[in-house]
Amino acid sequence: MQKLMLSQAIDEQGVLIQDVVRRKADEHAVARENSGAEMNIGARLHEVRKSRKLTLQDISKATGVSASAFSKIERNELSPTIGTLQRIAQGIGVDLMELLNDQSNSVPAYGRRSITRAGHGKQHDSNTCANHLLCSDLRNKKMTPIMTYVSARSTDDYKAWAKSEAEIFLTVLEGTLVVHSKLYEPLVLNEGDSYYYDANVEHAWTSAGETDAKVLWVLALP
Repeated sequence: MQKLMLSQAIDEQGVLIQDVVRRKADEHAVARENSGAEMNIGARLHEVRKSRKLTLQDISKATGVSASAFSKIERNELSPTIGTLQRIAQGIGVDLMELLNDQSNSVPAYGRRSITRAGHGKQHDSNTCANHLLCSDLRNKKMTPIMTYVSARSTDDYKAWAKSEAEIFLTVLEGTLVVHSKLYEPLVLNEGDSYYYDANVEHAWTSAGETDAKVLWVLALP
């Protein structure tokens, strides 16, 4: 009889633990779905720089981004491209998502998963692209998925072409994308086309036609 009661107690405890875990997971899911507002990237960069006791000159030497440009980014007077943020992240040795996400929204690293509902990706826009960061609450990911609408129509729209140690995969969901490279001729990609390339060669994206190209792309850093 005592063994039966002990077995029932253990079973009830197991159900209770599972219920707590399930409720915590649901809370994380709700938090993720409500986190689609545009981020304050300038404040985040300033916080990271100060926590590492780096001067603007230190940042410039480490990343190749001028001190004046970085200062404008911190004050939200200049919106950096994802490529520029990659350079900054690599230069100061942090995960890209650490720059693009708040510490409070990170998910524990156990059986990780992340869901981004339609229209709820964290937004980060530049003068060339409107970026929606997908599943951005996961930290230290091997891959970073991004949905991008490319507004640039000319490479002249870019202050500098992107370059990093990342590998990039993309597929065009809508419109026509032109990938420009310092190594290859411009590559025209239409709806449904995919492309994989090393980002260590300077490159830039533009849209052809009246419609902004809609691109789903994934970058992986070494």
